Amino acid sequence: MSVRRLYNDQPESFAFTPENEAWAEKRVALYPEDRKQSAVIPLLMRAQEQDGWLTRAAIEAIARRLEMPVIRVLEVATFYTQFQLAPVGSKAHIQVCGTTPCMLRGSEDILRVCRTRIAERAHELSADGAFSWEEVECLGACVNAPMVQVGADTYEDLTVESFEAVLDAFDRGETPTPGPQVDRQFAAPEGGATTLTEPALYDGSAPARWEETRAKKAAEAEKAKASEEAKKADKEKPAPPAPPAAEGKGSTGKTAAEGKGTAGKTAAEGKGPDGKTEDGKTADMEAALAKLPADASNEDKANAVGTRPEGLDAPRGEADDLKRIRGIGKVNEGKLNDLGIFHFDQIAAWDEAQIRWVGTYLAFPGRIEREDWVGQAGTLAEGGATEFSKRVDAGDVPSSQE
Repeated sequence: MSVRRLYNDQPESFAFTPENEAWAEKRVALYPEDRKQSAVIPLLMRAQEQDGWLTRAAIEAIARRLEMPVIRVLEVATFYTQFQLAPVGSKAHIQVCGTTPCMLRGSEDILRVCRTRIAERAHELSADGAFSWEEVECLGACVNAPMVQVGADTYEDLTVESFEAVLDAFDRGETPTPGPQVDRQFAAPEGGATTLTEPALYDGSAPARWEETRAKKAAEAEKAKASEEAKKADKEKPAPPAPPAAEGKGSTGKTAAEGKGTAGKTAAEGKGPDGKTEDGKTADMEAALAKLPADASNEDKANAVGTRPEGLDAPRGEADDLKRIRGIGKVNEGKLNDLGIFHFDQIAAWDEAQIRWVGTYLAFPGRIEREDWVGQAGTLAEGGATEFSKRVDAGDVPSSQE
């Protein structure tokens, strides 16, 4: 921070104008009697606004009013750079922002105009005493760089030409219109709006579109609910009775009605043509699982019946949307990602042992084969599409949405 000293040529006295005196009395009265020193900065600012700069006489007068040591008020005045401790231009004191955003946008050209048109050095008056200038830290309008401040007003988006025009207006005794000096609404994007550009956002049609979307989603939810209820009803239907068997015994010495299947179960309990029970387990899998303790984890069970597929530490670039495979929802996609499975070609390469492992780990053995995850993944890995993936891409499968 630079050294700030009082100007060497000082007036003998200071007094507020009657209007400012009334204002000062009200300002001091806002504080308790033993806290009236809190009014020091407002009073210093009003004194500067009255005279254009802050004199020693003003500092001393305010110290007496607030019953403060003069050095305390002087400390405040010399610490804050908003206080001008030397005379400034009678028409305008130009504060030029010189920090990085303004510098990149041309503030050095603005400073060059100040040096050639006003004075070579900062805080020096112009030849006619009408103007002065200084370089300051960020004035808070970076998006409108470069910019200057005169009093409480800022002039933004400046060029050499527009800054010269601002100075010309002050020189004529006018007050230029503050704000951007280009065809721009405050900090709006250059070249026009880039957001909220859809007419539906302001032409009144958005509510109708929202209602249409809500109705569509409600219909989809109702359809899904009806489908689930139908599936549940099918599962709850009793199995049809077995047809009566002819009298007589077979080679085992038992009647057909008494006979058992090859696994020692009745026909209703037996295996399907692929050798699996209704829950997707083979006899070998059941035997392996039977050896595990009752509290065995899903991973322990999976290790007992199959081989864990090799996973990746991270996706190869962007992970595939595994929810495009029928049977994989958001939860199972997360579990597969935890196993290092991120891409369709990984699933397409699973062999039978790996399918058993994943099916058991996810707690639905047999589902992978029934829904043909491997086949779907192969199609998607080659850039093709399935009927289900098309529905997912169209947003028609709520359970597959993020």
